Amino acid sequence: MAGGQVKCLSVIGFSLICLKMVAATKTAPKIPTIDQAYSKISNSITVEWATVPGATGYLLTARDGNTVIETVVANSPGTVTGLKAATLYQITIRSISPAGRSQASPPKQAKTVLAAPILQVSSPSPDSILVQWKSVYMATGFSVSIMRANGLGRIWKENTTNTSLTFTSLDAGTLYTIKAYAWNASGTPGDDSTCNQRTGPRAPANIQVSFDSGSLKASVSWAPTEGAFNYTVMALSDSSRLSCSTTFSSCTISSLQCGTEYLISVLATNDAGSSRSISAVTLKTVACAPGRVTIQEDPPGHLSVAWSNVHLGDYYAAFVKSDDGLEVHCNTSFTQCNFLSECGFTYFISVFAYNKAGQSPLGDVFNYTTAPCCPGDINPVLVSSDRVEIVWSPVRGAELYETKAVGGFSVVECNDTVPACTLSALECDTKYNITVYSFSEVRGSNTSCASRFITTAPCSPEIKNVSKDAFSMINVYWRSTNDEATYTVTAQGEQGLHRCSSTRESCTLRGLPCGSVFSVTAVAETPAGRSLPSYSVPLETVPCCPASLTVTQVTQSVINVSWTVGTGAQTYVTVLESHTGQSKCHTRQNHCLLGCITCGINYTVALKAISATGLTADCGYQSYSSSSCCPLEVKLYRLGPNGIRIYWQASRGSANYSTDLYGSKGIFTCAPSAGLSFCDIAEIPCGDVYTVMVSPVAETGLKLTFCPKKIYSVTCSGSTLGMVIYGGKRNAE
Repeated sequence: MAGGQVKCLSVIGFSLICLKMVAATKTAPKIPTIDQAYSKISNSITVEWATVPGATGYLLTARDGNTVIETVVANSPGTVTGLKAATLYQITIRSISPAGRSQASPPKQAKTVLAAPILQVSSPSPDSILVQWKSVYMATGFSVSIMRANGLGRIWKENTTNTSLTFTSLDAGTLYTIKAYAWNASGTPGDDSTCNQRTGPRAPANIQVSFDSGSLKASVSWAPTEGAFNYTVMALSDSSRLSCSTTFSSCTISSLQCGTEYLISVLATNDAGSSRSISAVTLKTVACAPGRVTIQEDPPGHLSVAWSNVHLGDYYAAFVKSDDGLEVHCNTSFTQCNFLSECGFTYFISVFAYNKAGQSPLGDVFNYTTAPCCPGDINPVLVSSDRVEIVWSPVRGAELYETKAVGGFSVVECNDTVPACTLSALECDTKYNITVYSFSEVRGSNTSCASRFITTAPCSPEIKNVSKDAFSMINVYWRSTNDEATYTVTAQGEQGLHRCSSTRESCTLRGLPCGSVFSVTAVAETPAGRSLPSYSVPLETVPCCPASLTVTQVTQSVINVSWTVGTGAQTYVTVLESHTGQSKCHTRQNHCLLGCITCGINYTVALKAISATGLTADCGYQSYSSSSCCPLEVKLYRLGPNGIRIYWQASRGSANYSTDLYGSKGIFTCAPSAGLSFCDIAEIPCGDVYTVMVSPVAETGLKLTFCPKKIYSVTCSGSTLGMVIYGGKRNAE
């Protein structure tokens, strides 16, 4: 394996052998000799030595007891750092070369100088600087110097064994450079410390304050101060502290409080500190707006505005503006003002306090709405028995109207937004105390509105009875509860209106037409109005009697009674009466046949008109004589060559007769003399058939034609009458 290495590494082995041979030929460098060792800085010692040939560097060693600090340097001089101030060290040095390090040189003692004092500087006043430091180990004294940082001017230097020193009579607001060091008992100075310090600025002067009462701001100005970087204005009061900062010579403080007394001062500041103005300026702001404002209207029409007293307020002004734009105000040193007010207005009220600084800020604006005005022209447009409609003119400030009617123990109310009201469900003939109250949401009802008395129309009467007296007059009776009312009864029908009036409880209707139907109502009337009509009561008068009545003999035993139509009559009853008996007929028509009449006697005829409801009118009587009886045994006899005699036998009683012969050649009539029962016709044609009728003649001259007729043939005998032959009877037509 070794042979393998040799064979494999022959060249390499040769090289290593060569290196070893070369190394073996180098020697360590010489030991350097320290010429001197000294300290100028408290944490280092500087060493000087002669250069060692071949040395590439040097190892400096400082030993303090068990503490060893080494550092490598390239050449002389070299400095060991990281040492303790005022400490004695053993210093050695070794040279370094590629061949290695030399042995340490003989030691040399060196002591580090005192540490530099750690300065704390400040400017307690604009013309002084205070320098302070802590004790320095092994120091017996200190030296402090000061000069302007720009190098201009003199240098002040002071030695002291204390740890503080004050330089006075300096320039305010100026930057100074301060240097200080300590020395030991042998007078060797230590490290020095240097710092810059600026003196404080001078206090601001000539302070001017301008107050803006509208925005509650104060503008503060002053003369510029040397050395001030910026300024702070402070406003101090018992309850607040306000400030503003600026680099200029004026500043505005905002958000000042009203009614407050401030002390205004200005603080000038730089990096050394600050200087406050020697004297403060007093600022009194405007008073605050008065509070606890109370508004009362007592009595109506008089508005009293009161408020609390405010700090710094010299006097007050109260402004009252109505919603129509009119504004009034009062100035007073007291805390109350009185104003005249009107109904239905909204007043906007503000109170200000004043002093030399000006007007207080606007406080709360109060609004006070007076009670709405009362309606003054309440007019009834309709008054009935149970209802009253009233209207009035709209009034200022009213959003709603409350109408109340009080009558006895009853109260009726209605609410509406329009200036009108209909009070219903009232009691008739009752006096109501009606009041219209105006209402607004803000103030409520105006309870001082005057009332008005209105009496409802009378109660409707109640008809109790309608009767007819012996003189065909209608008496109407009613019942009513009205006081001092006049009653009017009206009968209304197709024939028109009929009225009667009374202040009592009955009246008489006269002159009502017969055969009419009426609706009878009663109405009460008072100065308050008319009642509703009572419930109607039907009234029917007796039917009218026919204007005329006619009796006609139809046959010997039958008569026809006819009459004109009677108004209101639906049926009629006709009665024919004599000592022999009575004949009666009930019919809806205006005529009637009555039979079983005895001829030749006197009758009385009565007629009754009857309405649909059964009312009957007795239409009086009239006498009637029935016609004479028809003659008996009527015969014809030839009388001479051309004449004819008609003969008959008279019936009961006396009567006048008329005789008629009806033939194809004419009609021949004769009338007998009084008391005779025959009559003659002197000339009559022969050769014809004649119908013979002998008729009684009524007192009126009317010839009755209901008697039976007989037929005779009259022949000719040459130029004269021949035979008279009876041909039988013929019924009357």
